This record gives sequence, structure tokens and C-alpha cells, in this order.
Amino acid sequence: MTDYHIDYYAWTNEQAQLLRTGQVQNADLENIIEELETMGRSEKRALESRLIVLLTHLLKWQYQPTRRGKSWELTIKGQRANCVDVLDDNPSLKNKLDELFARLYSRAKIEAAKETGLDEDHFPEQCPYTMTQLFDNSFYPD
Repeated sequence: MTDYHIDYYAWTNEQAQLLRTGQVQNADLENIIEELETMGRSEKRALESRLIVLLTHLLKWQYQPTRRGKSWELTIKGQRANCVDVLDDNPSLKNKLDELFARLYSRAKIEAAKETGLDEDHFPEQCPYTMTQLFDNSFYPD
């Protein structure tokens, strides 16, 4: 059996073949389970990353109106689309949105402060946007 830590690509192909042919008893179940859990966390992190960028740009849009431009607008549109794609591919993540939303806003606030030069306390303590607004392609805060 190929060592998981030495040749990952060969290991994945070997494990897939074992499972495909019903040889579950010969499969490296411990590492397969670990990889599946890692894949799930990776999808969640992808959504989190996109939400942080989206929230950061909405804050920048709202709190630096004189710096608004096509780049910010396209970033907001792109991140909305990316979030929808991740959620379409992983519908169970929709159940985690409220929890993520609240937690990620504080990180977005830090990013917005860093990118704008404004103090963190310049931004609201709680997220000023609803989940509906977040994913509404026509919503740009004033």
C-alpha cells in the first residue's frame, strides 16, 4: 500500500480503486476519514473567506464613499457570486450562515480598518447589513 505521507496522489488513486472495487477492508480508512473531514472544513473556510471579503468591501463602500470605484463594485459582485456558488455546492452550509455572519463581521471590521485607515470603532459594533442585503446584487450601502 502506498504511504499517505510520501505520495499523496498515488495514495488517493489507490484508495479510490480499493473503494470502487469493494475492497473496503484493504482501504486506509483512518486517513480517508481524516481527508473527508479536511475537505468539509475547507469548503467552510472558502465560504468564510469570501464572506469576509464581501463584508469588508461593503464597509469600505459605505464608509469611504469618495473612494468608490469599479474595482470595489466588481469585488462585491464577484464575492456574492462566489458565496452563492459555495452554498449551491454545499447546501448544508446555509444552516451555518447566521453563526458565521456574526463571527466573521468582526474580522471584516478589522480588515476594513486596515484597508481604509479608519479606526475599528468607526464601524458599527454589530453588522449593519442583513443576510438578505448581503446577497442582494442591487444592494450597495449608502
